[in-house]
Amino acid sequence: MSLYYVPLNLDKGELSMKHFRVSFLVTFICLGISAWWGYTHGGVQTMLAALGIAVILGVMEVSLSFDNAVVNASVLKNWDKFWQGLFLGVGIIIAVFGMRLVFPLVIVAQAADLGLMEVWNLALSNPEQYSMHLTNHHAEVAAFGGIFLLLVFLNFLLDSEKETHWLGRIEEKLGALGKISSISVMIALGTLMASLSMIEEGQKLVVLTAGLWGILTYVGVDVVSGLLEGDNGDGNMGDIVKRGGIGGFLYLEVLDASFSFDGVIGAFAITKDVVIIMLGLAIGAMFVRSMTVFLVRKGTLDEFVYLEHGAHYAIGILAVIMLVSMKFHVPELFTGLIGVAFILASLWSSIRYKRRMALLEGDGDKDGDKDGDKQPQLESAAKA
Repeated sequence: MSLYYVPLNLDKGELSMKHFRVSFLVTFICLGISAWWGYTHGGVQTMLAALGIAVILGVMEVSLSFDNAVVNASVLKNWDKFWQGLFLGVGIIIAVFGMRLVFPLVIVAQAADLGLMEVWNLALSNPEQYSMHLTNHHAEVAAFGGIFLLLVFLNFLLDSEKETHWLGRIEEKLGALGKISSISVMIALGTLMASLSMIEEGQKLVVLTAGLWGILTYVGVDVVSGLLEGDNGDGNMGDIVKRGGIGGFLYLEVLDASFSFDGVIGAFAITKDVVIIMLGLAIGAMFVRSMTVFLVRKGTLDEFVYLEHGAHYAIGILAVIMLVSMKFHVPELFTGLIGVAFILASLWSSIRYKRRMALLEGDGDKDGDKDGDKQPQLESAAKA
């Protein structure tokens, strides 16, 4: 139950490493289990290898999902404490055991027509065959996750009500397209149909179906929220997510699932041991949740105005990478670094924006009576 109560205290206050205490505790536990697992399956040498791989997987998961933490924080900052606590506490259980262990098992179970316990035994006794089943269905999972993430990016980019634009006039013009009904879904469908040209004839139907499920899932969150929340459920996806509730919770869980499977597939390039994979990714997932708490409490997204933009652009690139990976191998290092690059670029732009605003406000204070003349400059800087 401690995982549930720790994140509930989200009021602004004194900030320290306490936000990461649970993450470090989970890390020590996971590393301890990794050491025990390695030692019982090969002695000291295997134990040291298991520890090293678990640490590498944790770092990889953080690099792949840092933009996910930023997007989560941008949503959670508008929620009440109950839904924040539910996502940050109960959500971590779903993220670690549901998405990084059970979800891959379900995929293999469906593909091989086996029961979950049979697949679990297969993963432990014959990890090579288990990973082969999993990677053989990478195209379908990539289509689902890629299209879902593409819709997340498009609904952020094509938002006519968005006031802050990282790319200036270009982004403002693109945002105006959001006035066209269902344009994001139309673009996603067009992208899905175009991506089928990379797929072999025998796989096109299952990949198309998976991509359509990605669209249906995204739209379905909107529908479910409307049904469960009644009159308060009316509105577009952005309003539903910002408001919180069951719709926003489902949205963030599906978003996390789309990110997590990319990490699971990448992990099998490092090791075939499903236990070490789960433990390593659990470490990374816990730190991503802790970063989310830190960003919410610190108010980082309000302080660095373009950080949310960078995260969404990274998600857009990740969506493209997932679709391309249906045909071509994309190194996990590249996937992780390009997301970090967008975050760092948006952070630098935010710092420059703050400096520019400080200079304009300073000039306005010096001029005193000319504050009215400076106001248009401040508004212009805010739109830049």
